[in-house]
Amino acid sequence: MKNIKMLVLLNIFSCMVIGAQVNYGDFFTDERMRVDLIFAGNHETTKVYLEKIKAEPQWGGTRTNLLDPLELGDFQYKIFDEATGKMIFRRGFSTLFEEWQTTTEAQVSQKYLTQSIVFPYPRYKVILELYKRNDLNLFEKCFEMGINPADLYIERGMKYNFETRKIQDNGDPANCVDLVFVAEGYTENQLDSFYSNVKWLSECILSMEPFNQYRNKFNIWTVASVSQDSGTDFPGEGVWKNTIMNSNFYTFGLDRYLTTYDFRTVCDVAAPVPYDQIIVLINIDRYGGGGMYNHYCGGSNGGHTPEEVLIHEFGHGFAGLGDEYYASEVAYNEYFKLTIEPWEPNLTTLVNFESKWNDMLDPGTPVPTPPDEKYLDKTGIFEGGGYVSKGVYRPAFDCRMKSNDAEGFCAVCRRAISRTILYYIE
Repeated sequence: MKNIKMLVLLNIFSCMVIGAQVNYGDFFTDERMRVDLIFAGNHETTKVYLEKIKAEPQWGGTRTNLLDPLELGDFQYKIFDEATGKMIFRRGFSTLFEEWQTTTEAQVSQKYLTQSIVFPYPRYKVILELYKRNDLNLFEKCFEMGINPADLYIERGMKYNFETRKIQDNGDPANCVDLVFVAEGYTENQLDSFYSNVKWLSECILSMEPFNQYRNKFNIWTVASVSQDSGTDFPGEGVWKNTIMNSNFYTFGLDRYLTTYDFRTVCDVAAPVPYDQIIVLINIDRYGGGGMYNHYCGGSNGGHTPEEVLIHEFGHGFAGLGDEYYASEVAYNEYFKLTIEPWEPNLTTLVNFESKWNDMLDPGTPVPTPPDEKYLDKTGIFEGGGYVSKGVYRPAFDCRMKSNDAEGFCAVCRRAISRTILYYIE
């Protein structure tokens, strides 16, 4: 019965996506536009500045579902045709910047981080509007600018000339999910290892529910971005390496949090290929990773269960899933407000639970759902999630978004992932 219910919901979602669409060819070319921004501020202020605009070879995303209906992410950008005022593109995303804003450091200092957003290259002048969620979790405009696609200062040409390969080809990027793995901390003589790692890890992702149901709709790309040194930085241990994307452990002081602040270089490396999601594969034999929705996700190729870590981070980056654990050390302070329903599809504060997985509960499921034996394999409302033990609830006793010991994603996370895949392929 639940499988039938999920299919009905996915069909409804599909109709919703198809219902209000933009004719791609009327407004866009085959190229991709990238807008490099600077996000600056502290724990309570966000200022956005333009750095530059780039033209890149090929838009790899959907050409039919240009107005993203998912409403996920801490930020959202909209593109309007200047002449008609028509919205012609919309997408949500998250960044490291808003995570940093919740740290103790942000309360006593100012900082900036780079951010890049991409969309199909416009044929005509457009207006870019950027929105950030406010204290009520509603999108509020924080930046606006006009863009002339014929502007002579829009940069063209690739910064790097690394080898690219399409190691899994299932067709036109417009109708597939295109994943690009970029190499970080791999030297020239370690590239064979990079290709082996990508084949293994991409197979791990595509073998798991619900990705395995759509494996013939995924393209896998690689960019063999060479680093001078092998490995990554460990600032907390005084270890520094010269790598192409400047990755590091100890993000926000957390030893296992493995990211890069240098998103601009990540995008420069990935620029030659069409992509929907960027995966930064880091050549280090140590547990760690990180991922932000429609930003990038990354992880190590070694250490403890690197495949489970990467799949977890891919859940963040691809489908906007939230962390369901609550007992581990984190760098955030009050990341979720208990008076607001979180936007993550697998977390709730019960403020607006009807918008989450209420339809997937069996009749009579108690709220909250106790961790009793009879509920351990059921969809419920289990207290603890989003880094806190009280006030935030998750849909399953265990899930890949909670622990690496889980067999896979819970039913609620699987539905969210399937919705995202349909957004790209239909």
